[in-house]
Amino acid sequence: MNEARRILVASDSGISIRSLSDIPDVLQACMGSHGLILTENDLAREFFDLRSGLAGELFQKFTNYKLRVAIVLPDPEAFGERFGELAYEHASHSLIRFVRSSDEAQAWLNT
Repeated sequence: MNEARRILVASDSGISIRSLSDIPDVLQACMGSHGLILTENDLAREFFDLRSGLAGELFQKFTNYKLRVAIVLPDPEAFGERFGELAYEHASHSLIRFVRSSDEAQAWLNT
């Protein structure tokens, strides 16, 4: 019998990442799920400034706990060249993936 995979959509689950202190709560909410979908609206502006460390900390924690996250950004390059490079590097990552649409996020997390 196939069990339905529980995928959290941040905006539907009251999840947002505004600071480093939000990350433990997000991790706890994701335990037992098959993944999390984040959009630009779920993330603080600092996330897109790689010097802030917010994106790096989030990625490290999700990797450590082997939790999957799909970040929906139709145009990652809009946040700067370095951020665009980061998104490109994660286009085929096994746990953290940048995708262009919610449908693409659902499809990947359901694999």
